Amino acid sequence: VKPMTPRCTVPKAVPVGKTASLHCHENEGYPKSTYSWYRNSEPLSPDTKSNAKFHNSSYTLNPATGTLVFHAVHKGDTGRYSCIATNDAGFAKCEEQEMEV
Repeated sequence: VKPMTPRCTVPKAVPVGKTASLHCHENEGYPKSTYSWYRNSEPLSPDTKSNAKFHNSSYTLNPATGTLVFHAVHKGDTGRYSCIATNDAGFAKCEEQEMEV
């Protein structure tokens, strides 16, 4: 079963250095969806250590739960965030939401 449009929760504004949690979830898809996050239409790597582009980012992305947590946000984390739920039957994307740091 193709995923439904996921419900995305993105904080509107977060002070520099604070923690920010972004959530993405849908429960129609079968098999269970995996989630990927995008900032300004660029995919966020689930593995920040192996990807030089995200080396300075301090976030944790859990593809199974759809949770994206920034441990200490900085100005560079400002942007438009969206999430895609994917399974074998297809994918669905939530609307982009702005997060300001």
